[in-house]
Amino acid sequence: MNDSHIVVAGLAAMLSKYPDRVDVVELDVQRPVLNQVDIILYDTFAATSSDTDGIPDLLRNTGARLVVYSWTLRPALMREVLEHNAAGYLSKTMSPEQVVQGLEAVHAGRPVPETDADDSAEGDWPGRQHGLSARESEVVALIVQGLSNQEIADNLFLSVNSIKTYIRTAYRKIGVARRAQAVSWGIAHGFVSSETRAIRDSRTPRRH
Repeated sequence: MNDSHIVVAGLAAMLSKYPDRVDVVELDVQRPVLNQVDIILYDTFAATSSDTDGIPDLLRNTGARLVVYSWTLRPALMREVLEHNAAGYLSKTMSPEQVVQGLEAVHAGRPVPETDADDSAEGDWPGRQHGLSARESEVVALIVQGLSNQEIADNLFLSVNSIKTYIRTAYRKIGVARRAQAVSWGIAHGFVSSETRAIRDSRTPRRH
């Protein structure tokens, strides 16, 4: 689950390489989960603190375990999400194999194994094809949502100065100079989410 279709599609493509271990049955963007699923993988790209408030209801309605998938490994954010009864927290810097191992551990009721993160993570995010890093894209996405620099800093658990640096580098890459221009650019390049759902037929026997 995520508020960006391209992120959800990228995760599905990454997990499709492990059909004997993970069965992706539903891809949701701003929609409730319909299927009975074992695990909901929740991508936090451009999520605000208010987005995590719905996690308890999501878990109560599905009976699934929720695993958060994020670039942000700051202890405060991890603690906030786990306090909402998430079953695990996976870094986007993990390799695909490490992500699958983490999901298997959660399903079995074991702690997520600690791994040395590497920078070769797969997946996708809005703006990647325009040279934006995942963090720069996330900052632009939050600007499109109307958040101030301080609000972005609070949501990403970064300093305002760090946010200003990401804004400068992002603006340079996408060729804009002002916030209003960045909003227009983001709207034109897929940074505004819309409701989508894809249901996938299981093509392989369930291993769990």
